[in-house]
Amino acid sequence: MIFRVIIQTLSAVDHLVITQTPFTQAERRSVFGLASLYSARMIGLFMVLPVLVIYGQDLSGASPAMLGLSLGIYGLTQALLQIPLGALSDRIGRKPVILGGLLMFAAGSLVAAYATSVWSLIVGRALQGAGAIAGAVMALLADSTRPEQRTKAMAVVGISIGLSFAFALMLGPILAALGGLKLLFLVTAGLASLGIVITLWRIPEAPITPSTDQLEELEWYKNADLWRLNLGVFVLHFTLTAAFMVVPLLLLNGLALPKEAHWKVYAPVLLLSIIGLGFLMRLGERLGRPKLAFALAVVSLCVALFMFESNLAQAGVSVIAALWCFFVGFNFLEASLPSLLSKRVTPHRRGAAMGSFSTAQFAGAFFGGSVGGVLLQLTSVSILLFTCVALLVAWCVWLWQSTVLLDNEPK
Repeated sequence: MIFRVIIQTLSAVDHLVITQTPFTQAERRSVFGLASLYSARMIGLFMVLPVLVIYGQDLSGASPAMLGLSLGIYGLTQALLQIPLGALSDRIGRKPVILGGLLMFAAGSLVAAYATSVWSLIVGRALQGAGAIAGAVMALLADSTRPEQRTKAMAVVGISIGLSFAFALMLGPILAALGGLKLLFLVTAGLASLGIVITLWRIPEAPITPSTDQLEELEWYKNADLWRLNLGVFVLHFTLTAAFMVVPLLLLNGLALPKEAHWKVYAPVLLLSIIGLGFLMRLGERLGRPKLAFALAVVSLCVALFMFESNLAQAGVSVIAALWCFFVGFNFLEASLPSLLSKRVTPHRRGAAMGSFSTAQFAGAFFGGSVGGVLLQLTSVSILLFTCVALLVAWCVWLWQSTVLLDNEPK
């Protein structure tokens, strides 16, 4: 039922007036197959966000810093392995790497399910992160689509992540209330197994052309614009992870909303954020104002963070408006950044480039959780949120000074 709703919603995206031409049949199969894979995996991953800080307090050795580490350690192992596994996918194909990563993710979920201390939970989360397939998945998506359709394809996957987020934030509190973290991680292992089935039977492999340019093989990573995009996704996921060390507590303590009912806020806000996402995508793609669209997305995130901070003393309904702003900005950047990167590297180095991008993405999640936990323990929530604002503004200024938003395919 969940995946039927996700796919029906994603199908509607193909009719958004973003590009003039629709997906071909082959593109639709690849895009929606990969979106389904992402949904299965990300539901399992996102279910942890709203409950780990709350339910993890029952584990021996738990503290804000240790729970932040358990939340972020997944990002560290992802960051360490994205580049080598992305490069491996350039050589042996995308699907073998994806299947191996899903098996590792399932194994880590089982370890975390039976954790009795915060340290064993950290080990399980680290093993989950060792299934570092994001670079290979996004490279396969880029391999399977035409350049003019790629942003829309990335948007479909980005929206699948947003919808998965909605369902995960709905299911996570419910499952944790029924069976604690154990049940939640067992369901996560099951979703990883579903991802294996989708990969085997729904996703075609795309051919990879071997490189004949040895100089390009060695120097692709020296492109400064690629690192502007890598820094962007680092900051984005630092902010996401750090914010969700605060938001669940705002809903629990500020709005007096029971933890099993948090989904009643998350789900409608995420679904309504698609309206804002569609506006920013049309502004950037169809109206040719990508810099303005990116600036508005960053402003939306910063406004949300300031609103979270203003609700610390006494949370009100403005928390809901803040969440809407947050998800609009986050989902737009989550869809647009990998699309921009895929246009700046040649196909035979796309896996490695996407691997570096995913390394930055999950490094951001690691530091957002671990540094966020330390800042919460040693300073205050306000310091944590203002740190996120400063990072977002600094990155946006650096990006604005480049031509990365104006360039298309690599020459």
